[in-house]
Amino acid sequence: MPEPAKLCVSNQKGGVGKTTVAINVAGALNARGRDVLFVDLDPQGNATEGLGLVDEYESPPPSLFDVLTDPEERETIADLVVEHEEMDVIPSNIDMTAVEPELVLARRGGEQLSLALEHVEDDYDYVVVDCPPHLGYLADNALFATRNVLIPALAESTSKRALELLFDHIESLELDYEIEITDRCVVANRVEETNEAKEMMEWFHQAFPDIPVWEVRKRVALQRAFTDGHSVVEYSPDLDMAAVFDAVAADLDEQFGFADAEVPA
Repeated sequence: MPEPAKLCVSNQKGGVGKTTVAINVAGALNARGRDVLFVDLDPQGNATEGLGLVDEYESPPPSLFDVLTDPEERETIADLVVEHEEMDVIPSNIDMTAVEPELVLARRGGEQLSLALEHVEDDYDYVVVDCPPHLGYLADNALFATRNVLIPALAESTSKRALELLFDHIESLELDYEIEITDRCVVANRVEETNEAKEMMEWFHQAFPDIPVWEVRKRVALQRAFTDGHSVVEYSPDLDMAAVFDAVAADLDEQFGFADAEVPA
C-alpha cells in the first residue's frame, strides 16, 4: 500500500463552504474503504460541530492547542482522536483561538502539525486537514504538513483574487521551506444557474488545465447532512452531489496510488 496521503482543504476567502467540502471529501474517501483521519485546524471549530462533536470543542486540556504549542504534549495527539461513524477526528478546541501568537513565537512554528502527525499518521490511508479561512501560521502548518492542497471556491468573480492570494502565499511558503506543494483539485462549490457561474466554470478550467475541476451545485441536503453530523455520502448517498464527491474521492485515490485498493460494494 502507498504511504499515507495527506491533504489540506484551503481557501482564505470566507463563505466558500470549505468545511462542508472537507467533510464530504473525507466521507467519500471513507465510503471507498479508506481509513481517514480528519483534523479540524480551524479555531472556529465548524468541522468539529459539523461532525457532531460540539462537546469536544469545549473539552479541558490537553487539546490541539497544547499539541501545537508544547513539544512535551506533542505525543498526546493520539489521545485527542475521536471516533466518528465515518472517520477518526482530531477536533478543534476553543483554546485554539489563542494559538496563532504562540506559533509566531515558537521555534519551527510552521512545522508543529507535521511533527505531531508523525505520531498518528501511519494508522491511516488519508489525513484530511480543514484549514482556517485565513492565511496565517495555522494555514502554514497545514500546507507544510500535507504538501497537497484541495481548493474549494465559489463560482464568482471574487474567487479570482482569493486564489491569486492563496497561490502567492503557497509560493512564498515553498521558497521559505524549500518544499513543493501540489494542487490536487478545485471544487467549485454552491454553483448556481447564472451567467457569472458559467463564465467562472470556464475560467476555472482554463486556469487549472492540469488538475480536475469539480462542480458541486447547491442542494439543501448538503446543509441537512452537516446539521446531522455526517457527510452527504452517508446522509443521502443517492443524491447527485454525493456522486460528485465520490468522483472526487476516486480521483484522489488515483492520484495517491490507492486506485487498485479494494472499494466496498
